[in-house]
Amino acid sequence: MEKRHILKMDATSIASAIKKKQLTSVEAVTAFIEQIKTVNPSINAVVEDRFSEALQEAQEADKLLQNHVSSGKLHGVPISIKECFHVKGMKTTGGLKHRQDLIYQEDAEVVRRLKQEGAIILGKTNTPALCFCQETDNKLYGRTNNPWDITKTAGGSSGGEGALLAAGGAPVGIGSDIGGSIRFPSHFNGVIGFKPGENTVSTEGHFPAVQHELQQRMLAVGPMGKTIEDMQLIYDILAPAAIEPQTLHAFKMEILPINPGYPLSTRTGQLLGDLENFLERIYSVQQIMPPYFRDSALIWQEIMSINGSKLVEDEAFNNDRSGLVRSFLKEKLSQRTNVHPYLSWAIMGAKMFKPSQKRVREIAGILQQGDELLKTYLVNRLLILPVYYQTASNHGQVFKEIFSIRKTYLQYMPYTAYANVWGLPSLTIPVGEDENHLPIGIQIISGNGNEDAIFRLGKLLTKRFRGYKLAEMGER
Repeated sequence: MEKRHILKMDATSIASAIKKKQLTSVEAVTAFIEQIKTVNPSINAVVEDRFSEALQEAQEADKLLQNHVSSGKLHGVPISIKECFHVKGMKTTGGLKHRQDLIYQEDAEVVRRLKQEGAIILGKTNTPALCFCQETDNKLYGRTNNPWDITKTAGGSSGGEGALLAAGGAPVGIGSDIGGSIRFPSHFNGVIGFKPGENTVSTEGHFPAVQHELQQRMLAVGPMGKTIEDMQLIYDILAPAAIEPQTLHAFKMEILPINPGYPLSTRTGQLLGDLENFLERIYSVQQIMPPYFRDSALIWQEIMSINGSKLVEDEAFNNDRSGLVRSFLKEKLSQRTNVHPYLSWAIMGAKMFKPSQKRVREIAGILQQGDELLKTYLVNRLLILPVYYQTASNHGQVFKEIFSIRKTYLQYMPYTAYANVWGLPSLTIPVGEDENHLPIGIQIISGNGNEDAIFRLGKLLTKRFRGYKLAEMGER
């Protein structure tokens, strides 16, 4: 099979082609390794590879199939993994220099499940330091670039995944999301990403681990890739419960108003209007602000700032007695510290916005009330929201917008914070482009248990609107 054709295939079709012996695992793995070698010098997405091991595993997968033995739903299929997940025999650094020699001997739970189904890991992809930013840059591995325009951000914290998948370096990958970390890169790079609802996919073996139960409800592990079929396939492998079949006609669609009182680019607003016009021919569609929408960005920031991110600070400044503020100022002057300023500034912000114990109890009460209301509200509703107010901007701009001392996160984070705060499943799909051909994604959100309806609507919209496109890195 021609290499270019393989690079455009998703995991579902590669698995099927391998099973039918139309494609070998070695051919698939080789095609993606060659593509990574072509694109990675420009985008810096893969930070640790296991190419020789992957080829060996592909040969073994092909031999098994010759003997009519299949290891599972992903038999012989190459995949990529975000750096924050433990993979046996590989490093988990969190982008920190002092962790660069730490090799793990056990797989994260999600990695174990994917391997059990026959997946072959090509390598690990870049994150911001300790996954603590919506842009991907760190002192150990450097910055990841957007394959549509390398002067633009790839987003974060699953930015390496988003960039690699857009550039055709893997058919599917795994990311994590506590503050838009699957959805920002999916939107900026034009890939499909699924953030599952709370407590549906194991976070065991994710670094850093979250320490507070309110943060746990916001953290989700999920797939990123090219098709919704792959989101379903991977979610089916990672989630313990089967998805219940649903029909879209039982659901109301609610789209955020085009002038929501928060920043929104003209082109994004136009696309929301196009989606509404398309859907209202078939379904019941309204423009509406969902319940608790205006509270979500503040609650998200406060939950992220519980304990002033002490455990993140301890990990970041391990064996470094220079301290947080001194390190940040020294970095600004000389760029010669071991901690990226994105991380040190984010930790300082967490100290400034740290909620009191009384406020934490208040938040827990608000969440309890909101959970009850949304459980009923979202029984038969699908929400359509932007991911961010605009397409991928220059490196550093998203960080400034979200981590400004002027609390501008209150303007820029509600779209993504909503699904984290309320522990809701959210599917990001590319539906259009701006005037510079940079992708624009939207989210489809609903209650836990409505994953089938979310995927069905996603399939409908990706057929009618943009969907995934391969960024033609190798031909520029």
